[in-house]
Amino acid sequence: MTLDPQNPTAPAPQPDERRLLAPVWHTGVLIAILLLVSISGAGSRHLVARGGKVPQYLWGMLWEWILAGYVWLGIRKRYRLRDIVGGRWSSFDDFFLDVLVAALFWTFAALVLAVGAKLMHLDQAEKVDTMRRQLGFLTPNTRLELAFWFLLSTTAGFCEEFIFRGYLQLQFAAMTHSMLAGALLSALVFGASHGYEGGARMLLIGIFGLLFGLLAWWRRSLRPGMLAHAWHDALSGAVLRMLK
Repeated sequence: MTLDPQNPTAPAPQPDERRLLAPVWHTGVLIAILLLVSISGAGSRHLVARGGKVPQYLWGMLWEWILAGYVWLGIRKRYRLRDIVGGRWSSFDDFFLDVLVAALFWTFAALVLAVGAKLMHLDQAEKVDTMRRQLGFLTPNTRLELAFWFLLSTTAGFCEEFIFRGYLQLQFAAMTHSMLAGALLSALVFGASHGYEGGARMLLIGIFGLLFGLLAWWRRSLRPGMLAHAWHDALSGAVLRMLK
């Protein structure tokens, strides 16, 4: 259970699952932006940023913060950021517990992804080669690019969990009066927003997002998911670099 840093013995305040975090139009605009960017990204994934990947990563980080800022502007009159994230770490033990939960969760989620890839035959050599080409425009080539990729992964870990598992999941839960429906709908949008990955991998990413949603629901905190998300993205970039 997450504790309020002002009173470590009391649970941190949690958003009311029956109350909208922001107006419905605000959610609609966000989803429209995510889908439009996904479609445009799928059509231009073969493009490589001139002058290396660093400018591309910097723009990616800026874009993540722009979306997170848009979400915050929509919710700030009703909730604080800490209410959505699930409070703060009040001790090292609290931090260590989240790290442990994140590590165990990531191990389980990676196993689920591996099984899903196997069932969808995405582990075949030609499919792996296709994935490598599709994501080549993102793959870091130099140590400097890898360092900036790690910064981008950290940004994505915070911003995407805040947007999808914090805002959208709770917003959908309030709309449907069901946290499970909120997690499912948020996962659907999460998968659909990764058009550059290709159709088959979008399905896997949606399943991945659902696991993160269930984790946030169970822990009533985004912190373990943020840690696992950042670690997964960082490791993925390093692995793609080795494959390339």
